[in-house]
Amino acid sequence: MTRLAILILCFFALTGQRDPILVPEVSQHEIQVRQGFTGTELLLFGAILDPSGFRAGEDYDIVVVLKGPTGAIRLREKERLGPVWINAQSNAFRSAPSFFAVASSRPVLEIVDERTAAIYELGLKFIQLSPGGTIDPEEQIRFTEGLVDLRERQGLYKEDMSGVQISEQVLYQARISLPSTVQTGTYTAETFAITRGRVIASAIAEVEVRKVGFERAVEVYSKENAFIYGLAAVFLSIFMGWMAGRLFALI
Repeated sequence: MTRLAILILCFFALTGQRDPILVPEVSQHEIQVRQGFTGTELLLFGAILDPSGFRAGEDYDIVVVLKGPTGAIRLREKERLGPVWINAQSNAFRSAPSFFAVASSRPVLEIVDERTAAIYELGLKFIQLSPGGTIDPEEQIRFTEGLVDLRERQGLYKEDMSGVQISEQVLYQARISLPSTVQTGTYTAETFAITRGRVIASAIAEVEVRKVGFERAVEVYSKENAFIYGLAAVFLSIFMGWMAGRLFALI
């Protein structure tokens, strides 16, 4: 906790504010994805104090929202036509987070009302997705629920309504696991201190997820030489198919 104590002292020295101060920290500011990466677990911890350095004075709840890089995505709905499944309706979202996890000290709707939860995205139900065009509200809800369900099953969206432990109303901690399929990029861990249904303090910590070693070299080359990389991938697929055919012919 030494690093956390230093951060708290810096806040007190540089700010003259009277509102409670929330100081968040994470166990890793950089996660390196190498060959054989099986995922990792992040510890998010911190403290909430008043400017004099003592506990904030009121009982409070903590909600932590960890969000991955956002990007456009098109979701397609499958429909059965006789013996086969075909693509039916589709919907595009302009900014869907690649990873989204919420941990709280108790169920969110026992802490705040639905309006506040929606403003701060305090739960899977309250993820804000930007539709890519005009769409019927009922369809948008259906596709949103479908995307959330899909990524929940992939381990990329999750929530734990008792995942934050608070000690003496000063220190808090939460653990959030990242699966091996996480996207690289900058992740934001936003922490909210809430009392009497009102957010009294919030702060953000960042985590960088990046590939290293051979995987990083391949990623960089594929971006800088996309055409050559594409040709190499096609030729490699053809070669592997030819090799497999030859091996089966010998059996």
